[in-house]
Amino acid sequence: MAIEVRIPTILRTYTDGAKAVEGSGTTLAELLADLDTRHSGIRERIVDADKGNQLRRFVNVYLNDEDVRFLDGIETKLSDGDNVTILPAVAGGALTKRLA
Repeated sequence: MAIEVRIPTILRTYTDGAKAVEGSGTTLAELLADLDTRHSGIRERIVDADKGNQLRRFVNVYLNDEDVRFLDGIETKLSDGDNVTILPAVAGGALTKRLA
């Protein structure tokens, strides 16, 4: 079973610069464990072991463009040919004065 995983720039040091890698698993948890066998350390950047192996708060994961937090989270079922996208959450900015 082949699943394409799109990797954000900040995590590409774990994939030798690859923008996308392939993995396998019947759930997102299995896929991330599989990826970690070839790209050591990537799983711990996505999954918080201290929080019961749930996705880190500031990491968004999409299965075929659907946020897995609205599916079954880390236990979301996967199928052959699925696409998983990992995106770091972006926040911040500055309040600016409005010109009247």
